Amino acid sequence: MNEFEWRRQLRALRQPVAPRRDLWRAIDATLTGAAADAPEPARIRSTAGRWLLGAGVAASIVFAGTLGRHLWPATAIPVAPPSLGHWRPADPRLTGAAIELDTARLELRQALQQNPHSPVLQRLLTRTRQQQDRLRQLTRDAG
Repeated sequence: MNEFEWRRQLRALRQPVAPRRDLWRAIDATLTGAAADAPEPARIRSTAGRWLLGAGVAASIVFAGTLGRHLWPATAIPVAPPSLGHWRPADPRLTGAAIELDTARLELRQALQQNPHSPVLQRLLTRTRQQQDRLRQLTRDAG
């Protein structure tokens, strides 16, 4: 069999083919018979059923809320306000930067308490200290 014969056979497959028997009559008869035998769809007809459904939804919401509350950490870590100690730059722009760096240093210390062997946190803490030193040097140079 060569390619031309395959193509001819494929073209023949594109022609409509009439079924040997009428399929719609069999489908209709099956559906009509099944519909007569089947009970009505299950519905919540009574007021008590609706109340039970509402109570079930409410209980699920309360359960999920209670579970979430118990899984959420109960104690929050108190964050102390940033302390600049005795050093407060006179320039308000530098004061804002000093507060930000001090806050970052405190947050890095808290993170290091949770993961003391993290080299990334230690590098960030070192870099923050260096930036604070540069800021102090800038204030000394300015004035």
